[in-house]
Amino acid sequence: MKNATFRQLRVFNEVARHLSFARAADALHLTPPAITMQVKELEGHVGLPLFDRKGRQVSLTTAGEYMLVHARKILATLKDAQDTAARLQHIEIGTLTIGMVSTAKYFVPRLLAEFRREHEGVDMKLEVGNRTQLAKMLHDGEVDIAIMGRPPTEFSCRAEPFAAQPHVFVAPPDHPLAREQHLPLDWLRQHGFILREPGSGTRAAMEAFFEKRHFEPRVVMEMSSNETIKQAVMAGMGLSFLSLHTLGLELDNGLIRLLDVQGGPVIRGWNVVHPQARLLSPAAEAFRYFMLERAEGFLAQQFSRHLPLHENQVITSPPLTASTAPLGQE
Repeated sequence: MKNATFRQLRVFNEVARHLSFARAADALHLTPPAITMQVKELEGHVGLPLFDRKGRQVSLTTAGEYMLVHARKILATLKDAQDTAARLQHIEIGTLTIGMVSTAKYFVPRLLAEFRREHEGVDMKLEVGNRTQLAKMLHDGEVDIAIMGRPPTEFSCRAEPFAAQPHVFVAPPDHPLAREQHLPLDWLRQHGFILREPGSGTRAAMEAFFEKRHFEPRVVMEMSSNETIKQAVMAGMGLSFLSLHTLGLELDNGLIRLLDVQGGPVIRGWNVVHPQARLLSPAAEAFRYFMLERAEGFLAQQFSRHLPLHENQVITSPPLTASTAPLGQE
């Protein structure tokens, strides 16, 4: 192992992450033969195969699973050293890897465009997943900083709220409940719901809202894509519960209607999150500050006009705190 290179470890980590040589090549801007060569050289240093290859199917061997743990620790340590050097030089250069839950992709890119104009020396890479996937990326050091709703509880992290995130009930424009006000939740019982997948923050927020009110929805479909859910709602296949920040175009064009359900909207917070154990690079620190300073005003300007709040409605959101529980515990 003493002759293994950081390049080989990076390639190994990327192939293990995607379980695909071709996708790893795309991610690293290399050719598939170059990826294969780097993996073979690393396997030669280890003395054991790291992947099982059956046609296009790729899986880690037992040796590969053990080596991946150590490879990621080495790469994370190298990244920390690079970030520390950058902090000492007070420079904002290099690559900033930002993770975000899929719901955030409706507004984060526009904020990133503004950030990029102000920090031209920073190259940015985006990773998208649901809450469970993003928590793993943070823990494994695959992203420097993340934009998400409910922060991880599996490890110690710093989570700073930067804006409110309303979640709303939605229906097609011609739905019989679309023009009703102060809808009792019980009126939704006879209607089917199209839900986000378990593990998503949106699903967790909905389940907490329903559990508190002893309401069990009639689930007709589960999907992992906000876009697909919106298309299904517009087609009249059911009601849904989504973040308001996914609905700008549909509401502006009258393609979806918000339902004025009693107790709604459900307000959660958007957080900028990073592991406590890792120092932020100057670029990541600049991005953190940018989100805390700019994002709330941007979201309010883009979405607040759609929100049907009533004079006597009081909306509270539980405080969001980062857990210090070790990995694997809640």
